[in-house]
Amino acid sequence: MDETRSKRNYKGLAFLPMLIFLILYVGCGVFFTINGTEDPFGQMPRYVAVVIAICVAFVFFDSKTSFDTKVGVYTKGAGRHGVMLLGLVVLLAGGFQSAASAIGAESSVVNMGIDLIPINFLVPGVFIISCIISTSTGTSMGTQVAIIPVAVALARGAEINIAMAGAAAIAGAYFGDAISFISSTLICAANGVDAKIKDIAKLNILIALPAVIITIVLYAVLSRGAGDSEKIMTDSYNIINILPYAVVIAASIKGIKVIITLMLGILTTGIIGISMGTVSFFEWTKAIGAGMEKMFFLVVFSSLVSGLIQLIEYYGGIDWLLEALTNKIKGAKGCEYLISLVTGAISGVTLNNTVAVIITSPIAKELGKKYNISTKKIASLMTVFSSAILSLIPYDSSILLAQQYGNVSYLELMRYSYYPIIVMIVAVLVIQLGLFKTKAVEVNQLES
Repeated sequence: MDETRSKRNYKGLAFLPMLIFLILYVGCGVFFTINGTEDPFGQMPRYVAVVIAICVAFVFFDSKTSFDTKVGVYTKGAGRHGVMLLGLVVLLAGGFQSAASAIGAESSVVNMGIDLIPINFLVPGVFIISCIISTSTGTSMGTQVAIIPVAVALARGAEINIAMAGAAAIAGAYFGDAISFISSTLICAANGVDAKIKDIAKLNILIALPAVIITIVLYAVLSRGAGDSEKIMTDSYNIINILPYAVVIAASIKGIKVIITLMLGILTTGIIGISMGTVSFFEWTKAIGAGMEKMFFLVVFSSLVSGLIQLIEYYGGIDWLLEALTNKIKGAKGCEYLISLVTGAISGVTLNNTVAVIITSPIAKELGKKYNISTKKIASLMTVFSSAILSLIPYDSSILLAQQYGNVSYLELMRYSYYPIIVMIVAVLVIQLGLFKTKAVEVNQLES
């Protein structure tokens, strides 16, 4: 298909299908939660909600365009590189987690964690470890698949709040996207506005540090009295059984690709399990298959949402959003707010903070020159908001993984999602108070 845009620009109306999806899925979930209905978010399944939205995008837009053309647009988005890569990653993640559980690795790491980490500091510990791994690896996805299952298992074993532990793992996973020198989001932001990576990272650390400290304190306070350390008796654990998790975390920190990392983890579970007689070869393969089957929903759902996003872009929604918000700028602060809002919005819609930064960078760079805003501050705002917003989106992979492993609802996770909200508040204060201006910018503003 040669056309990349509809002949008619639907502007803001292009987002109607996404709005319908959110109203059906999140709206119904909230409604049934308030009414005390069991399994509130299951009353309107996410698949049904998104398929209805896709049908709306097909039927009520571009009536003169052939159905095959619109299907071609949809399938282009549904099968895009990032979605297919995500699918393979989550299938391998599911297979690894199930195989690790089958050989006793999960129970060993849970017992070791409960034994070594004070119960009241378990959730803050999960958050800190997740931050360290995401910063070391530069990938939120790799951190999610490595930490979320462990966090949930630790919380369940220690009898503490599973939703809080899941939210802590998710927050830490996205922390590194804005901090790590090898984060694709940070690299694209630096290249997009001609800023130095180290300058952006330093600024992001200053913005993130207050949020990190406050988050750790909140988790520590809320964890007090959670779980009874005298009541909980930890079983013995085998250090050898923990090796699969150690391999995955070490490979992630080393910077090895997520797919290879998970393959190594799965292979390690097989070697240990079969050699120790914990599982037979076919018991091991069955465990891998069962874990993959549990993740099929995420692969399918991600593809459905990505196709819907492609239709929204085809109907002119993304371009309209950029243009509409650009016209609202009044001064440097307005420009900084705009850059933050646009990048965050596009990140939330596309479920990809790197893509959001790539789309926003050319406009942000020009606006920065016009309003004398330092390039490092522009890049910092883009990376902070595009990364933080993802951990609050109901259909993001991290949320879905936590829901799958922890059997918790979206609202339960949001109740403990402190870091992304606090870090965005800190960033807003930075904008409002005019902090972190370069001397050159301050001079230009005084002269004008």
